[in-house]
Amino acid sequence: MSKQTINAKTRTVTGKTAAKNLRKEGRIPAVVYNAKGEATSIDVSEVEFNKVWRTITPTTSVTLNLDGKESLALIKDVEYNIRTDKALHADFFVPDADQKLVMSIKVHFEGTPVGVLRGGFKKERNNKIKIKACIADLPETIVADISKINVSEALRVKDLNLDKKVEILTDMELPLVTVSPAR
Repeated sequence: MSKQTINAKTRTVTGKTAAKNLRKEGRIPAVVYNAKGEATSIDVSEVEFNKVWRTITPTTSVTLNLDGKESLALIKDVEYNIRTDKALHADFFVPDADQKLVMSIKVHFEGTPVGVLRGGFKKERNNKIKIKACIADLPETIVADISKINVSEALRVKDLNLDKKVEILTDMELPLVTVSPAR
């Protein structure tokens, strides 16, 4: 897991004018929510936030350094202006360290199946699964090697190698990739 840190400051002034002034200073207004649903208004450096936000997945946890206090957080939502290519506002979520989170994560497939080399056709059936884990145990990505799949075989959810701390909620028999014979 990559160690990425975003420094933040608590802000007391809110509203449109305050947000515009923050953006002029190169900062982004944001909100951080805790496990109880309580919100705290913060602001983060635009450059620092963009370096992190553009390189992470939805399950990547970042270290949020809020006024000197560090905690693991997820970037839940970003309001983005497509014309100016700038983030306008961000929402962070800081769960309790032992709280199990249910997340949907994409599975990336790597390699060419043996069955395709023998004339079969590869079909990606599903590429997302549901998992449950604490924030520190969430995988950033799941990469599955499909090079050993032969004709009339499938890679199923049960074939994925995940950490024992990560619970898979998706049906274990669900096929992710199949190789069907030529017609």
